[in-house]
Amino acid sequence: MLAGVYALFTLLPPFSGFSYGPIQIRISEMFTVLPYLFPWAKWALYVGCILANLGSPFFLWDITIGAFATLLSGYLTEKMWSPYLAPLPPVVVNALIVSSYVSFLTSLAYPVVFAQILVGQLISCYALGLPLLLYLIKNPYLKERIGGD
Repeated sequence: MLAGVYALFTLLPPFSGFSYGPIQIRISEMFTVLPYLFPWAKWALYVGCILANLGSPFFLWDITIGAFATLLSGYLTEKMWSPYLAPLPPVVVNALIVSSYVSFLTSLAYPVVFAQILVGQLISCYALGLPLLLYLIKNPYLKERIGGD
């Protein structure tokens, strides 16, 4: 289910207009904090990212390297020791990895693309993802329903 939600929040308008390219704010990236509470979520996000990247102009690059960046982010998020640090791996990993191939494919300067993707990830992961994570932490019933604990 999470894979589908991630893909829909990336592919469907109005979100799709901001989901790809050197300037991107993937609203779906707010879900990348979920492996902090639910280790299984990293795999769902990985599959969701592959599905979402079927609509990417960087098709094979996003499906392979971009999806790997999401899986790596999920693994690192799962290992974070504070909910306030949980958004950090997807921000840093995507800013470093995704910007490298987007810069190469668009011939834009790496520092510029890095900064643009970094800002987009900060918005998605900290401004949207962290409040979601804190809400789930404070609501054990909802956390149990999602995680099956």
